[in-house]
Amino acid sequence: MESLIAAVREQEDAADFLAWPGEFDLDRGDHVEEVHLASGAALEGFAGDGAGGTYFFCGDGGEERPILYADSEGGAALIAVGLPELLRLLLVVPWWRDCQAFTDEESRELEAEHLEDTPDLLTLRDRAAAALGLDLPAPAQVLARLREVATKMGEDFVLVFTPEGHPYEPLLTRWENR
Repeated sequence: MESLIAAVREQEDAADFLAWPGEFDLDRGDHVEEVHLASGAALEGFAGDGAGGTYFFCGDGGEERPILYADSEGGAALIAVGLPELLRLLLVVPWWRDCQAFTDEESRELEAEHLEDTPDLLTLRDRAAAALGLDLPAPAQVLARLREVATKMGEDFVLVFTPEGHPYEPLLTRWENR
């Protein structure tokens, strides 16, 4: 089976949607700061966003590894287990960073805003998913899984700013305090 990273690079429809509105670019895998996982597990930056955030594979293995997202402001969270789960998140709820309550209602409001600017957004999303061979769950399922991964599993994936030894702030805590 071909890797999903290779598929994203080869499928223009998928790469375009993931770049915007997904804010996911495979050419931005270098994090601006030196970081490591508190557990000592391997950390591999493989993609980023336009605001300086980075997606990291955690541990050893391939695309099935847990994925941690670190923003450019010192926040981090485990957001998916495996690349298929991450891509479903980015395809179904590309505005996940703004879904601070993790509710379907909040996602629908953000989707409506995006649809005003890009009326064919859902068609473009479906085309991208088809190009990658991914089925798309409902937004409520995706957001529930994001919350589960970030809160329950995420405790074992603490990102540390290496030069000072300070952990990044959990993104979920930051979201809840807004």
